[in-house]
Amino acid sequence: MCLGIPGQVVRVLDGYAGQVAVVEVAGASRSVNIGMLDTPPEPGAWVLIHLGFAVEIIDAAGAEKAMAGLELLGRARRLRRRFTVSGLVQGVGFRPFAYAAAAELALSGSVANTADGVVIEAEGDPDAVDEYGRRLRHDAPPLAMVLAVAEEEVPARGGTGFTIEDSRGGPARTLASPDVATCEDCLRELRDPADRRYRHPFLTCTNCGPRFTIITSLPYDRSRTTMAGFPMCDACRAEYEDPADRRFHAQPIACPACGPRLTLSLASGPRHSPADAPDSQLSPVDAAGPLASADPVRATRELLAAGRIVAVKGLGGYHLACDARNPSAVAELRRRKQRGGKPFAVMVSDLDAARRLVTLTADEERLLTGIRRPIVLLPRLAGAGLAAEVAPDTPDLGVMLPYTPLHVLLFGLPDDPPGPDVLVMTSGNLSGEPIVTDDDEARERLAPLVDAWLGHDRPIRVPCDDSVSRHVAGAELPIRRSRGYAPLPIVLPFEVAPVLAVGADLKNTCAVASGRYAWVSQHIGDMDNLATIDTLAATSAHLTELTGVRPSALVADRHPGYRSGEWARRHAGERPVRLVQHHHAHIASVMAEHGLEPGEQVIGVAFDGTGYGTDGAVWGGEVLTCDYKSFTRVGHLAYVPLAGGDAGVRRPYRMALAHLRSAGVPWHRGLPPVAACPAAERDVLDRQLKTGVGCVPTSSMGRLFDAVAALAGVRQVAEYEAEAALVLEGVARTAPVGPDGSYVFGMKPDHDGPFRADPSPMIRRIAADVLAGVPAAVVGARFHAAVAALITEMAVRSRDRTGLDVVVLGGGVFQNTLLVSSATRLLRDRDFTVLTPRLLPPNDGGIALGQIVIGSM
Repeated sequence: MCLGIPGQVVRVLDGYAGQVAVVEVAGASRSVNIGMLDTPPEPGAWVLIHLGFAVEIIDAAGAEKAMAGLELLGRARRLRRRFTVSGLVQGVGFRPFAYAAAAELALSGSVANTADGVVIEAEGDPDAVDEYGRRLRHDAPPLAMVLAVAEEEVPARGGTGFTIEDSRGGPARTLASPDVATCEDCLRELRDPADRRYRHPFLTCTNCGPRFTIITSLPYDRSRTTMAGFPMCDACRAEYEDPADRRFHAQPIACPACGPRLTLSLASGPRHSPADAPDSQLSPVDAAGPLASADPVRATRELLAAGRIVAVKGLGGYHLACDARNPSAVAELRRRKQRGGKPFAVMVSDLDAARRLVTLTADEERLLTGIRRPIVLLPRLAGAGLAAEVAPDTPDLGVMLPYTPLHVLLFGLPDDPPGPDVLVMTSGNLSGEPIVTDDDEARERLAPLVDAWLGHDRPIRVPCDDSVSRHVAGAELPIRRSRGYAPLPIVLPFEVAPVLAVGADLKNTCAVASGRYAWVSQHIGDMDNLATIDTLAATSAHLTELTGVRPSALVADRHPGYRSGEWARRHAGERPVRLVQHHHAHIASVMAEHGLEPGEQVIGVAFDGTGYGTDGAVWGGEVLTCDYKSFTRVGHLAYVPLAGGDAGVRRPYRMALAHLRSAGVPWHRGLPPVAACPAAERDVLDRQLKTGVGCVPTSSMGRLFDAVAALAGVRQVAEYEAEAALVLEGVARTAPVGPDGSYVFGMKPDHDGPFRADPSPMIRRIAADVLAGVPAAVVGARFHAAVAALITEMAVRSRDRTGLDVVVLGGGVFQNTLLVSSATRLLRDRDFTVLTPRLLPPNDGGIALGQIVIGSM
């Protein structure tokens, strides 16, 4: 028998002198020259084909034998390769992408989600398999983050199809995707009356929508999300199974026929009704019209327009919403929430609406409109018409755009009646408590705060506040890293054993790490109540479940009174708890996110409010030379007494009086903090500062900001953390330093220890300026310039001692855009390389990463 392809004759074609026949080969008909055969074949006969000619008539057994030989030969020429793709590859359309690429390259095989990532077996022409591997690495879907592609040759199996297989479980070693904003394709459907998802509040596809907040476990499949209780209708199932559809294997897929449902409930008791609201004589319980509406969103919009406060269930928890242009509504929300003067964030319908409230650079527009949709802090425009109570005493406004279809609908589609065009959207909780996610809990905990609840029946698995960010010195500077960012991993500069870091007590986040990756949690909150501590426990458990990290050690802050450290000790069992100095962790966090190798040393400037020092003092104005393993304190602010602990933090006038006493300045009644301090309290404070009773020494730069804010007269009592510094920065932006120049710190070198930056000369100058009537804005501008100059001087002194020329800025003080911009410019002018936080906040929300790398050395 000759070597050839077997085919079965269908018919001999007329008009070719009996020389051409139609032959079926492998299921396809083709014309074959039969002129080489001794006798023409009959229809149904088998022939062997070579180079387009029928060369031999064979029987069925011969045809089967020939085909087997071809398959054996084909396997020798085919290649099968297993690709294991790790990274953010589940919930981002990676399997549909793998399917489509395989079909385009005529490859057979399969793709499946596993606990290791996405595993693909692709078989076909070797060049096509190589090209497939290239596409996996470089052409992945936009939401994917491919960290590695491992390849392994496996025996060829033949076959012609490529399939998406069921996911396979096991300990998770892949990444969960953050929640991302609704894509433009889905928004077009939302607004299209002809589309079956018109006005569907839960519209999503492979490229957008909830991920992290609905995932119960990995691999990422619908059955492992809170959408498991919503069986797909036939139409959604068809889309889900169609490789050509945008919703192919989109796990949260739903439509009005099969998806979650909205409900609007009114409060059962009387509520405040703002005097200037259109229906000020009605209480919500009497407003039967809106509640009876077939459209809960429209009814909610009417309530908001009437000045009501509504709890709106979002992706990661409830928001409290009200009309941001209604002063009475905003003031009432502030009173109910016990918010003090802390600014509210607002949501606007689109970018044009944002431009009417704030100034925007191109970089800030990209940050505001990106898929993560954080709250972006932006300079606000005068005369924008917002209620003054939205963000008092600050020149910035926190703005975000809608990131779910429900948010879009709250502002209304073009044919809807008008409603509020700017909404306050703040976390659904009392100040200091975790955000509410559970529906029953929302009805109980939020009852004193709201007039109505707009909820739905899709459970929230993970609480996740809105992220807060800003753009400074050419890059993003996170302030709170949560929705849209968590739980994206951070690549570590060296391998670590499995470890859990519990973070700090303010702005807490926790983190787990193993190998070359760390996963920092979403924002948890301040560890000052049982509910937040419980949230830390639940968050760390969920993070270990999603990542598969089984910590063999825990890391905590060295502060003996931190609740996070106490929690770590209670839950460690037989595992060690390693303690890390607070400011070393601040610097190490920035080093790690910039990829510095073990052994590389830097000059670290760690400025914050409070951190436990190795000498028992309250640190916060530190210059360290350090690597991951150790640090040396080469400089710091000179100590002043902090009297009364937290009382000095809540009442900046106390810190100002302490600095005045240390600087030798009499407590003149013309100085604002002296006038603000009650006489009896002033007498007690005087005795404390003289005797040292009830005082602890502090080098805190954050407390120095408080003192200067009080001296300048901009804030004597702080209602929220860093309020005095925030207000001082705000006024300082409006004024030049002036012809007299900035203030100057004294410098006290110590040849046997760290040099000390003495604020006393500056305090004396500030007191004189204030008594002379120098405006607070000028005092603030001069102070900021002095601190930036101090950072530069301390860095130069450190370089002279050590030869180091990389400066790392870390700690909550570096949320200050005026300071960061000025210090960065001055340092670069002196030929320093400057590293600032870019992936994690400079405040305590980023400290867990520093604990990871220090605790793993």
